[in-house]
Amino acid sequence: MRSIFKFSLTAFAALLLFVAVTNAQIADKKSLTLEGARTVIAGAKQYAAANKAPGGVIAVVDDGGNLVALERIDGTFLAGANISVGKAKTAVMFKRPTKFFEEIIKNGRTAMVALPDFTPLQGGVPITVDGQIVGGVGVSGAASAVQDEELALAGAAALTDHKTTPVKFIDAKTVADGFAKGSVLEDGSNGENYMVHASRREKPGMSEVHELDTDIIYVLDGTATFVTGGTSVDPKMVAANEFRGTMIDGGETRQLKKGDVVIVPKGTPHWFKQVDGAFLYYVVKVR
Repeated sequence: MRSIFKFSLTAFAALLLFVAVTNAQIADKKSLTLEGARTVIAGAKQYAAANKAPGGVIAVVDDGGNLVALERIDGTFLAGANISVGKAKTAVMFKRPTKFFEEIIKNGRTAMVALPDFTPLQGGVPITVDGQIVGGVGVSGAASAVQDEELALAGAAALTDHKTTPVKFIDAKTVADGFAKGSVLEDGSNGENYMVHASRREKPGMSEVHELDTDIIYVLDGTATFVTGGTSVDPKMVAANEFRGTMIDGGETRQLKKGDVVIVPKGTPHWFKQVDGAFLYYVVKVR
């Protein structure tokens, strides 16, 4: 009996040792998600807007150098996309800002340019969370190389400083005032992938096409003739990824009334062909 008990203790000790060794060989690892990459991009864009940066392409990669998200600010040269991805990959694979390598090469170590998948241009920085490098961000096409790096640093800092988005409350009076004239209740400027409009129409509008946004429409009051699909006539770009035309040729016609909900997928032409009096509706734009 004693020998069996002794054997059991020995086996148990061996099991504990195995678990300890196994745990020592496995480390907890943080991963960069798509939401995290969007937070980085939003931080860089917010900095660009505040500092009137003329353009830029922002690329975010994970800790393996794989592209997670990329956004090109209007007016940026097309080659900026490849350059920004290269900067982000270089920063994360070498665990250093790309400015470091640009300066080394300037000082004479030109042989480094022969390294594969290597973009030694200022504007790429690693993204670090709790001491771990979880990815990299690269920016190309701003006013200067210095501003490229400033945007990248702002994007990386946005993830580090990111906190849970607070609940936003809009009181009834503000909403009512919004519908009285038509206004935006939430513009997505804090990096959200949605916007909320308190919309009001009293006459027909132009045909619209949103290349990036899906419109979720909820009718509060009034009636309207609404056309979706078909072909937008004489469309003109009025903003990035936004087109307006004179009308729609073809398409499907619906009569909208209080309580109706209609979802218009991105890229789908739509048109308020006729509006009877005041027509009030919420629009949630999802990107």
